Amino acid sequence: MPDDRRRPRGRRARVTTAVIAGAALVLAAGCTSGGGRSGAGPAASKKPSPSHSPAWNAHPASVAATGDSITRGFDACTVLADCPEVSWATGSDPGVDSLALRLLGPSAATRSWNHAKTGATMADLPAQMDRAAAHHPGLVTVMTGANDACRSDVAAMTPVATFRAEFERALKNLRAVSPASQVYVASVPDLKRLWATGRGSPLGKQIWKLGICPSMLADADDLGTAAQARRQAVYDRVVAYNSVLGEVCSGDRACRYDGGAVFAYAFDGEQLSPWDWFHPSRNGQTRLAELAYARVTSPT
Repeated sequence: MPDDRRRPRGRRARVTTAVIAGAALVLAAGCTSGGGRSGAGPAASKKPSPSHSPAWNAHPASVAATGDSITRGFDACTVLADCPEVSWATGSDPGVDSLALRLLGPSAATRSWNHAKTGATMADLPAQMDRAAAHHPGLVTVMTGANDACRSDVAAMTPVATFRAEFERALKNLRAVSPASQVYVASVPDLKRLWATGRGSPLGKQIWKLGICPSMLADADDLGTAAQARRQAVYDRVVAYNSVLGEVCSGDRACRYDGGAVFAYAFDGEQLSPWDWFHPSRNGQTRLAELAYARVTSPT
């Protein structure tokens, strides 16, 4: 997603996530990307949780969301604008049926908070976690990391060690203020699969030229050796980020990683924003809510 620190505010935003895409996605997309990948995201570390871990509460009484543009619903309702009402985490739109609505029902309106910010990277998570912790929520959701890979070029991607340190600091901040809060951590979407799906849209490729995730999406039709190597480097970095999320989460006393579910999910074109073919659409946000709810309410 566009880098909001380098472009006029409100015009573009760096990924959040999706989607996918979705994000959003935002953000995984429907067809298999190249590079010989199996399609499965990195599994959570097998490292056991601390012995003092409390029993997981599958029905927390409140939800606070942190993350990037995916969690803000960017480009899901109108072009180049946040739409938090359709957020997978805390949105109020019954058609999306966000995680908060599924867990809290009508009380979600007063018992959920969205502290995500379009364009955020992992470096922004500690401050977001501070704001989330102030509510002493039953559950905090985390979906961030896509913007760390979506940079001007591969050399500008966040180093894995830095990514780890910031995530550890964010959890430490939460525990200092709200030690009982549970944490759900979504994996970073597969940006390479997103490229493989979105490049079939002439409109999407034109929008990408505005500067959306250039490390992955620049020169979308270039299948030369250098372009393929660049995309593979971004893919590998996302895999490394997801490994960090799983490992760090497994060492926290009340944290659940999604096991690579968002990364591996085969989102299709209907789940991508019709304006940028990158962030999750309403449909994509719904899929993210489903994945989160399944993980949060799982007995194990």
